[in-house]
Amino acid sequence: VLREQMNVIREELGESNTQSDADGYLEQLEQLQASDEVKEKIRKEILRFKGIHSNSSESNVSRGYIETLLELPWNMAGEDNNDLDHAEAVLNEDHYGLEKVKERVLEFLAVRNLTRKGESPIVCLVGPPGTGKSSIARSIAEALDKKYVRISLGGVHDEAEIRGHRKTYIGAMTGRVAAGIRQAGVKNPVMLLDEIDKVGVDHRGDAFAALLEVLDPEQNKTFRDNYLEVPLDLSEVFFVATANDISTIPTPLLDRMDIIEVNSYTANEKFHIAKKHLVPKQVEEHGMEKVINFTDGALRKMISSYTREAGVRNLERTIGEVCRKAARKLLTDGDKAQIKVTVTNISAFLGKEKYHQIGANKQPEIGIVRGLAWTSVGGDTLEIQVNTMPGKGELKLTGQMGDVMQESAQIAFTYARSVAEEHGVSSAYFESHNFHLHIPAGAVPKDGPSAGITMATALLSASSERPVDHLIAMTGEINLRGKVMPIGGLKEKLLAANMAGIKRVLIPEENRKDLAELSAEIIGDMDVRPVSHMSEVLRAAFV
Repeated sequence: VLREQMNVIREELGESNTQSDADGYLEQLEQLQASDEVKEKIRKEILRFKGIHSNSSESNVSRGYIETLLELPWNMAGEDNNDLDHAEAVLNEDHYGLEKVKERVLEFLAVRNLTRKGESPIVCLVGPPGTGKSSIARSIAEALDKKYVRISLGGVHDEAEIRGHRKTYIGAMTGRVAAGIRQAGVKNPVMLLDEIDKVGVDHRGDAFAALLEVLDPEQNKTFRDNYLEVPLDLSEVFFVATANDISTIPTPLLDRMDIIEVNSYTANEKFHIAKKHLVPKQVEEHGMEKVINFTDGALRKMISSYTREAGVRNLERTIGEVCRKAARKLLTDGDKAQIKVTVTNISAFLGKEKYHQIGANKQPEIGIVRGLAWTSVGGDTLEIQVNTMPGKGELKLTGQMGDVMQESAQIAFTYARSVAEEHGVSSAYFESHNFHLHIPAGAVPKDGPSAGITMATALLSASSERPVDHLIAMTGEINLRGKVMPIGGLKEKLLAANMAGIKRVLIPEENRKDLAELSAEIIGDMDVRPVSHMSEVLRAAFV
């Protein structure tokens, strides 16, 4: 009788909805797979919600909070596919190359099969744009039959984006990580943290610091979202982060991730990617199936003369451009015959060639040495030129060199002066002549610690009037005593040297270990020679 009277009173007060909603929440709570701590927290919130007037603003806040807690997969885990052969087949089907990434995924799967648990790894893929870093995460999810969630971190600078807002704020919500888990519906998805190097830091908080708890295997078992107020277990989430440049990521965060470099693709890798993935995708998108056909020669021509990049994004756009031109030609001419894109007619679709590979010089020259550089779009060769003229011993630098490269030039100049007499140059020569060091092209900014030995060789060549072998290229930094220091980006640099027709390449002795990881396709028939001192460089370079 009393209950019925209570229901009548609630109906008159307009609170009947709150009562029925609370009963529904309690039913959902009974079926929820969660720890006792979480269930108790939800039960308390539901009982509190029962006593709140339905027209109250607090009622909506409480309702949203309860629904969020009930929708999270606290103890619900998806079942992984533990078949190593299946995973390997999927990864090979979706991506050409990228052996290290595939190896890391298969190792994780092997450990999971042996231990039946095993903490999920935190992998950070680092490389230039367009190399397929983001699509790898989707392939990993498909290979393991896991749910896939993508979180874009580009431009995120508020800590609350990661850790959530307090419930007391209007419009409070969970952070992006908890929202991703809720979206996946299981506690062990593959979660892609895209563009982790683009996270910002300002007065509103440090989002990088908030990510430390998310990505630390020791802490993320009890990740606390400000909105949830109860620990959320992230230890079974397979995190994959992507970045273009790790220099902007704080060291404590880098320490918690496995860094895997996704380097530039070789011309041969680009060709296979285009033939197997890009052409079928673009042909289907433009409705040109069974109408257009790309010859191998046309694809190679696109790679060498119409695109210059580390990845394949521009190559895909170029293939799409050909498809659009072909579609228009098909409809305008009314020609239903198959369109064949070849080396000879590619210019009709894409116009004149955009890039020309600068080849090796025709003959040895004085004061001109070929260096190797790493750029964001792959490797390149740089011709370092030095001229001498009567003057007061000054060194002029042109070619938009950065601070690091200008210091390298000063060190190279000092070293060249210190050993000049060994090469038949009097010390008075440097006092009575000016030196002009230039790196074409002048409109392109250049910086980095890898041109020291090239500059020193060019300066000594110009002062001693000894020509340098035109088929040799070199990369390495130099110190004041002439020791050759190690460099980075060896794969891209050797690739550029091979494409330019260079026959011999001098690299630092400390980079010898990197040669073992490079394929024969990159080195080709070049003679790659490690050197440890400038005296070895000069013996090899001078004709």
